Amino acid sequence: MFFGNSQPESGDNKWRRQLDKFVKANQQELAALFWGLWLANGDSQGTVGIDLQPTPHFVYCPKEQIENLNIRVENRLQEILGIVENHKPEVEVVMIGIGKGEIKLIQFAPEPAPPICFEQVGKDVDGLLDVLEERMSQEIVFNAEER
Repeated sequence: MFFGNSQPESGDNKWRRQLDKFVKANQQELAALFWGLWLANGDSQGTVGIDLQPTPHFVYCPKEQIENLNIRVENRLQEILGIVENHKPEVEVVMIGIGKGEIKLIQFAPEPAPPICFEQVGKDVDGLLDVLEERMSQEIVFNAEER
């Protein structure tokens, strides 16, 4: 079958699909959080990441760790490194999703831009972290056998 998925969805793809759905549904808040963290730290802490295990939460992914991982996986993350290095925070959101021993690039250009999202959402970074982590824990679920 060309246009359908005739195989059951694997756990590896399920977390990616759930993360994509979460990002799409929460673009404004994610953009606001991204901008708030950017204002506080620039890229000195690394790239914002969403670590899905053991429960979904936000982390920083230091550039050195991404570079070391890239070396260990024979430079297969080179494109991600380029995007992380060259993104424009005032226009686009770049985060890294971490799940099941894999990573996924999260990149989108919200309308309005991240600085305006931050103003419009009207929450500080801690408030945004609380709200988004709670939503993630409800929307992105791992079965015990998938961990």
